[in-house]
Amino acid sequence: MSETTLADRAAALDAADELAKRRELFALEGSVVYLDGNSLGALPRHVPDRLADVVTREWGELRIRSWDESGWWTAPERIGERIAPLVGAAPGQVVVGDSTSVNVFKAVVAAVRMAPDDRDEILVDATTFPTDGYIAQSAARLTGRRLVPVTPAELPTALGPRTAVVLLNHVDYRTGRLHDLPALTAAVHEAGALAVWDLCHSAGALPVGLDEHGVDLAVGCTYKYLNGGPGSPAYLYVAERHQDRFDSPLPGWNSHADPFAMAAGFAAADGAVRGRVGTPDILSMLALEAALDVWDGVTVEAVRAKSLALTDFFLECVEAYVPKGRVTSLTPVAHAERGSQVALSSPEAPAVMEELIARGVVGDLRRPDVLRFGFTPLYVGFADTERAARTLADILAEVPAPQIG
Repeated sequence: MSETTLADRAAALDAADELAKRRELFALEGSVVYLDGNSLGALPRHVPDRLADVVTREWGELRIRSWDESGWWTAPERIGERIAPLVGAAPGQVVVGDSTSVNVFKAVVAAVRMAPDDRDEILVDATTFPTDGYIAQSAARLTGRRLVPVTPAELPTALGPRTAVVLLNHVDYRTGRLHDLPALTAAVHEAGALAVWDLCHSAGALPVGLDEHGVDLAVGCTYKYLNGGPGSPAYLYVAERHQDRFDSPLPGWNSHADPFAMAAGFAAADGAVRGRVGTPDILSMLALEAALDVWDGVTVEAVRAKSLALTDFFLECVEAYVPKGRVTSLTPVAHAERGSQVALSSPEAPAVMEELIARGVVGDLRRPDVLRFGFTPLYVGFADTERAARTLADILAEVPAPQIG
């Protein structure tokens, strides 16, 4: 298929796209094609004004009164309620605060504490983002359990009567592979264990269905597909059925049943509030709250449909434009196995990504050889997708192919 035909198709697809107007809500002026929203989402253009009001009026004028009058104190639960529908959770189960790493620690240790004492193994996704592995190892040492790294494919046969908790990533951060959350959660439960899921690369990109599929605990960041800003607070999901037994390893005054009693003894609050620890990071928290406005009137199902269409089209354009043998897709073709990114392996990946960015196509590199492109349907279009593939092909045509032998 010719370049002109693919460009024409891209224009037609953009014209028919029900989400195309959402791009206007983001600060994306200029000709840059931004395909790194799976690392840091773009800035919703109304957020600076909201932050300016928080700083100048709520902090500058109201000062301490804003904990009550501006709703600062209840922000972790209030914002959690806005994230809940995006991950398929009913109200009262999501609280926002701390980093993903801290929430992974809370979730894994609390899950181990809910398991019988004779279950002495924590299974962790061997392909997971490194921090999850580090945290799981620390949690195992702290609780006297043994850590067992397994791939998601190996998990069903690795489960057994000694399994206490399983920590899994919903989407592989390197390849974009989507793991089968419903089937793997069911297998974990069949073995009598608890499932903890990391949703960093799926929340805001595809339906998750935490309640529907009986997930026990889940964590995720908000600075990728949720566009909360650099370092924006993460969230913790605690299924309602576990909340009265959720024993956080980090009990802080914010998770106390009566925080301002300043009691010497700890008494846990009811509900997901138990997942709070210390004073919320209000500036980042309220920037996130404002950023979530871009989701008003949008369904995750519509986002998922566009995500699959974008990644399908990108793979088609790469196939048509890029010289044979120069890149290999690491991302599954099957929709049921694909997140919202495409990862391409190339021996020249570092130099190629550097040149892509110089030419206005921003993806990212995962050493040593992975070109990673994230497709955020709220602001990435089909013309962006076609241009990215065409620019990649132009660069590879200029770079000598590696010699074999």
